[in-house]
Amino acid sequence: MSTVRDSQKLTAKRLAAGTVALGAAAFGYASGIERRHYVLRTAELPVLAPGAQPMRVLHISDLHMLPGQQAKQRWVAALDRLEPDLVVNTGDNLAHPKAVPAVLRALGPLLERPGLFVFGSNDYYAPKPKNPARYLMPRGKKKRIHGRKLPWRDLRAAFLEHGWQDLTHVRHTLTVAGQTVFAAGLDDPHLRRDRYGEIAGPAEPATLRLGVTHSPEPRILDPFAADGYDLVLAGHTHGGQLRIPGIGALVTNCELDRSRARGASRWGAHMWLHVSAGLGTSPYAPARFACPPEATLLTLVERGRTTANTTKATPRKSPRAIR
Repeated sequence: MSTVRDSQKLTAKRLAAGTVALGAAAFGYASGIERRHYVLRTAELPVLAPGAQPMRVLHISDLHMLPGQQAKQRWVAALDRLEPDLVVNTGDNLAHPKAVPAVLRALGPLLERPGLFVFGSNDYYAPKPKNPARYLMPRGKKKRIHGRKLPWRDLRAAFLEHGWQDLTHVRHTLTVAGQTVFAAGLDDPHLRRDRYGEIAGPAEPATLRLGVTHSPEPRILDPFAADGYDLVLAGHTHGGQLRIPGIGALVTNCELDRSRARGASRWGAHMWLHVSAGLGTSPYAPARFACPPEATLLTLVERGRTTANTTKATPRKSPRAIR
């Protein structure tokens, strides 16, 4: 009898040891490899007015840049070779008070192209250490924790100096590749800084009617759809950051449902939503699993085409390889 018990104990110890080893290996991969495994996602969305020519929009979000992240800076700068018609930045650029020069090095060539931006919580406040279990808690039970203030005004001034348009509570019309884009944006809904009333009203006629926000909260997506926008771009979710194959994101860190944590989806009968999984993480949660850091090149085509077509490109190759 004791032999049976000894065998069961040995099996249990081996299972426990195997589980610990597997967990350690998964964490090592998530923190040491995948979070630096940058990919370019591509998608085709049928959102332009009938008869419009295709438009290439580069969607960048959640850089969470630290001053020493030179590989990330080089990879982002190389995206300029894709020759996008428009660059849209949906916030959370900073993760350190001295990261503004690093962000500008990363975006440098892209700042010479037409661009739109809004800011997120990690443009205003630095990240702080948090219990990872907080991300699994219902949002209403979380106490918001802010770090020290970040130099977002310096970043905004640099973006404006290069000609990018701040869409924070602004309605703005611009010409992109010879076609009209009507755009409007909000301050970060995650911090409840959004004031949709300042941009409310039907979107003006244009080839593309574009909404821009950091956090894709349903309470602001609904009025964008009601006002006739064709497409809303957002970030914030990190795609869930830790995804389980076959299940997907466990959380979105907002009120958006988990199925929309990354990529393109319909919102209502006429509007598309695209959520970027972003290019960074908090320095206090430096891990990604089944959710590599990404930028997205969106090819926008006229309405009436079939559903969105989405793929991913290889990570470390130059973006030139997928043109």
